[in-house]
Amino acid sequence: MNKIKSIVAREIKDSRGKPTVEVELETDKGIFIASVASGASTGESEALELRDEDGKGVQTAIKNVNDIIAPKLKGMDVLGQQEIDRTMLELDGTENKSKLGANAILPVSMAVCRAGAGAKKIPLYKHIAELAGFQISNFKFQIPLAMFNILNGGRHVPQQRDPVTGGTKNGLDIQEFMIVPSKKTIAENLVVCNRIFNNLKAEMEKSFGADYLGLGDEGGFAPPISSTERALLMLRGASANESDIKFALDSAASEFYQDGKYVVEKNELTRLQLLDFYKNLANEFPIISFEDPFAEDDWEGFKEFTTEISPRIVIADDLTTTNIKQIKEAHNKSACNGVLIKLNQIGSVSETIDAINMTKSFGWKVAVSHRSGETMDNFIADLAVGTGADFLKAGSPAKPERMVKYQRLLEIEQELGKK
Repeated sequence: MNKIKSIVAREIKDSRGKPTVEVELETDKGIFIASVASGASTGESEALELRDEDGKGVQTAIKNVNDIIAPKLKGMDVLGQQEIDRTMLELDGTENKSKLGANAILPVSMAVCRAGAGAKKIPLYKHIAELAGFQISNFKFQIPLAMFNILNGGRHVPQQRDPVTGGTKNGLDIQEFMIVPSKKTIAENLVVCNRIFNNLKAEMEKSFGADYLGLGDEGGFAPPISSTERALLMLRGASANESDIKFALDSAASEFYQDGKYVVEKNELTRLQLLDFYKNLANEFPIISFEDPFAEDDWEGFKEFTTEISPRIVIADDLTTTNIKQIKEAHNKSACNGVLIKLNQIGSVSETIDAINMTKSFGWKVAVSHRSGETMDNFIADLAVGTGADFLKAGSPAKPERMVKYQRLLEIEQELGKK
């Protein structure tokens, strides 16, 4: 029997200490647990993360799981992922899941997916591959390249205070500075990342002292600097003795877009000036991808940049929000050639897989991503492998909620290696 016996939601804390939702689903095959992350910089088209009237709690979302979703799904077969997800979407009945909340629907959807893998007695990534339409008997599973975020800026950096002057430091406008090692295995790439991370730590201690060795939300260092070029020079210095190292940037440009201008390093830039700013960086540093280089409604900026920066990857996040309507529009406008995939942006496993399949049908790159407010759930690692994603963004392995994703990749790699 693969039927749902019970679903119970409860509150846990995410990596930023904020309340979020965890779900426990039971079938005759066992108990399956999933939890949902939350983001700091979010796109306007994202599915709604339902918070209580105080703007913080998640008791309303939990009540929606326990009182509305659970009774409706009880007795349904966990192998019917699409049917179950569709049932929850119909219960909600809104475009952005604002009635029940994406943070109520998604953990149930993820738990159902885990239960489906358990019912078939196969690994989660293989079950996801079948849900994505692959024949796993002849599908060549691969481990995605990891994008390790080891320098943080923007919304991912807590307000810093100078221990000498008492003043605050604004930090970097660019939100994520990532390294992308390209050794043959994730095990090798993790070793490379750790070496670069430790080199960077030593350089920061030398330049700024131990007082500035705090980490941002995603496990990267948060240095008291505001220059993008200086940050990239630090990365280049820390990785000087490594081969096959590329960089990737997430600008989260909507966060520094004000009144028609992009405010970068205290300078007001036009779209064309910002484009030139990025092109200069690309000429000087080995950057393979730019994520959200322009504001989420600046379609023209995305289009121009995608054309001019080729063959580098322009990844859309806030622009597309894991939504097939947005991804289709991005394709029609030639606005990018890669899409970031976040489960909680859209709010169900089925819709996430649809977004990935559409992205791949355009010949674009797929990057599966965590959120800044994470949990110890490692679902995205199986999602990336099962759908054949090109990249996995899970932050720096310096924090446990990030490392569990990479640890899961290691486990999958070892399992695939045995075969």
